[in-house]
Amino acid sequence: MEIDLKKIRMLSKKKWDENWKFRSFLKGYDITIEELDAIVHKFYEQVSSEIDCTVCANCCKQVTPVLDQEDIERLSDSTGISISQFKKQYLVEDEDGEGFTFNRRPCPFLKNNLCTQYYCRPKACESFPHIHKPEFVFRLINVVENCSICPIVFNVYEYLKGEIWHHDDLETLVFILDKNG
Repeated sequence: MEIDLKKIRMLSKKKWDENWKFRSFLKGYDITIEELDAIVHKFYEQVSSEIDCTVCANCCKQVTPVLDQEDIERLSDSTGISISQFKKQYLVEDEDGEGFTFNRRPCPFLKNNLCTQYYCRPKACESFPHIHKPEFVFRLINVVENCSICPIVFNVYEYLKGEIWHHDDLETLVFILDKNG
């Protein structure tokens, strides 16, 4: 398992084309969404149990989550400042018009690799790296992009490539799933 961020960035860059080819492979692979999710979730459980996100915190340094009004209200309340002051001090409108993002990176609430607003963090932060959620196949663009940011995503995607890319039948996948727990 690779946890060194410099190596992960370098390997992700080197494997960029391969990762996109694997994405295309998965989009057309003859497997149900639920079966693929089960395999990905097993890898996620294994990898995430071995990685301490507070050692890395790279998502807080590199990703700009989109905050909705509920996120803003929770953070505003937690910081003790008005919503308008919170927006002025910490946020900019998202370029896609979906909400707001923090006005700088790393996240202004990251201190010593810990979130000072952990219990009221935005929903996008709470669910990152999103690979434990259902319907993995519909988030593959973000998965490929997040391989260079998150050691969990990088390792899960590598394990997934290693286990199913060249297997041609569902029986093999069922065996893999059974073997992994």
